[in-house]
Amino acid sequence: MNKLLLILTSILLASCATTKSDYVATTGGGHIYYEERGKGEPLLLLHGHSLDRRMWNCQWQAFAKHYRVVRMDFRGYGRSSEQREDLQMTHADDVITLMDSLHIQKAHIVGLSMGSFVTGDLLAMFPERLLTCVMASGGIRNSKGPSEPMDSAESAKRDLEIAILKEKGVERMKAEWTEQLISGGGSRRERIRKPLTQMIKDWTAWQPLHKEVRLFYGKEAWAKLRERGKTAVPTLFVRGACELKGKRGNPKEMDYLTNAKFVVIDDCGHMLNMERPKEFNHTVLDFMEGGSKGKD
Repeated sequence: MNKLLLILTSILLASCATTKSDYVATTGGGHIYYEERGKGEPLLLLHGHSLDRRMWNCQWQAFAKHYRVVRMDFRGYGRSSEQREDLQMTHADDVITLMDSLHIQKAHIVGLSMGSFVTGDLLAMFPERLLTCVMASGGIRNSKGPSEPMDSAESAKRDLEIAILKEKGVERMKAEWTEQLISGGGSRRERIRKPLTQMIKDWTAWQPLHKEVRLFYGKEAWAKLRERGKTAVPTLFVRGACELKGKRGNPKEMDYLTNAKFVVIDDCGHMLNMERPKEFNHTVLDFMEGGSKGKD
């Protein structure tokens, strides 16, 4: 019996330790790169701007012990195909495409910064696809959505911004952006320097050099959230204390949610999952377990 138990345990550990990777086709001939690890309820990890799936390295194995974890590169980042100026798409729709391709009807969604913008879009536009929702260092954007394409004035403004950036130099921009993310952290901020620098170095910087389409539902997501009245998806907002700089008050999205929680992690900034992974992992895993039980 003990030998059989040992064999079954070894098989289980091996299945959890195996990482699957592949590409999924999406609109306009594009493709999304993803990696998958673990067993159980699906959990999607959505990365921040200028970064990629690797920002979740400190969550990857820890979460895969409990969930079927999928991390992806948004279009325009990492190994996924580049964005296009002539193709209207949203990151939220790409996430739904990925979920459909992997036969995932519902999932726990965890996003940070830009990833939390996408998570907020999903919460507002596709609540039926979410088991729980975690928005770290961000929320629903208050920006124009796909129904309001760029007009001539905005186009001219972007032309000027792109020209200024080209004169400044992309490498200088990347260096300044890296320092901004690191300097806003707490006492452990130097631990994120090496992985953050590498991801931003690998980033093509397509976005600041081009006229992006409306990648987020933004104001349209806010309108949908208000129109619905109250949304029941268990939702967690997480912020780093250093980024808040003493500001108080709950995220305004909570006014439209029936089951929401706000947690502040001490001594860290914007990249809290990388700076304080132990605290972040504990906070998110505890919430998701409670959120799932609360819906049964």
